[in-house]
Amino acid sequence: MPAFVQDLVEATADAQQTQSLAPLRTFVHTWGAFVAIQRHPSRAARLRHLEEVVSAGEDDPTDAIAEIREIHSEAEAEAGL
Repeated sequence: MPAFVQDLVEATADAQQTQSLAPLRTFVHTWGAFVAIQRHPSRAARLRHLEEVVSAGEDDPTDAIAEIREIHSEAEAEAGL
């Protein structure tokens, strides 16, 4: 929750400063996808694993990156983004 609140406060301040809703839209998009991923523990665990594979830099990350994109796309669709 602290990260959520911090991101919301920052997005709100940015929106006020720039007089644009874009920071709030980005906030909703980011957190909507995050929640959609976390609603499925196996999908969240798979994403963490794939992120570790990419971060380790030991293997070719192409397949892992493609699957990460797929997970995010599915989550965005579920969240209506």
